[in-house]
Amino acid sequence: MPRRLIPFIPELHYHIYNRGNNRERIFFESDNYLYFLKKIKAYLVPVADVLVYCLMPTHYHVVGRVKLPPQTSEILKISEVLNSEALKRSPISTAMMKLSVSYTKAINKRFQRAGVLFQGQFQAKPILTSEYLFNLCRYIHGNPVKDGLVADIAQWQYSNYLEWIGERNGTLVDKAFVQDNFDAPDEYRKFVLEYLRTRQLPDDVQRYLNSLED
Repeated sequence: MPRRLIPFIPELHYHIYNRGNNRERIFFESDNYLYFLKKIKAYLVPVADVLVYCLMPTHYHVVGRVKLPPQTSEILKISEVLNSEALKRSPISTAMMKLSVSYTKAINKRFQRAGVLFQGQFQAKPILTSEYLFNLCRYIHGNPVKDGLVADIAQWQYSNYLEWIGERNGTLVDKAFVQDNFDAPDEYRKFVLEYLRTRQLPDDVQRYLNSLED
């Protein structure tokens, strides 16, 4: 089956995600999570600004903003982007392919296993509104509590929630975005906790999240 071409538009946010083959684990021990984050920095960060990430035992979520190509002085018109073969073969796709292959090889070697680790190639969906983006961010950060891994969201070390609320000084976060949209760290904390208490999100966001389980 030919590989799917995704037209990644510069300056637009995308939800990038994948899960284990047959919904099995992709992270088995702490070092696995850290190695995956190391590969995100090596492959994805040069071509996308990471806004949110959360690594779960059986799947991962990343929200990133596509960087402009180095030679581009201004944002291309969407029509130009969609008709650009170069952008359809986006550096994002190349980065995620390298990340997946590198990580799978490392896990297979570490645990003396063979075969595929992920359920096909990664998935990516554009995020077209700010409201949609904010609600997706708090859903992703709330995943460890929603799935029963921890009682306190701050206890899950494999997301950048702690960076968002100013309790860890990691580099995989768009600090400017956080500061521009939330006046204080506690404002975002309350925003996430509101979701965890009610589990209510806008209907369009909930339909999209439900589709991820199909």
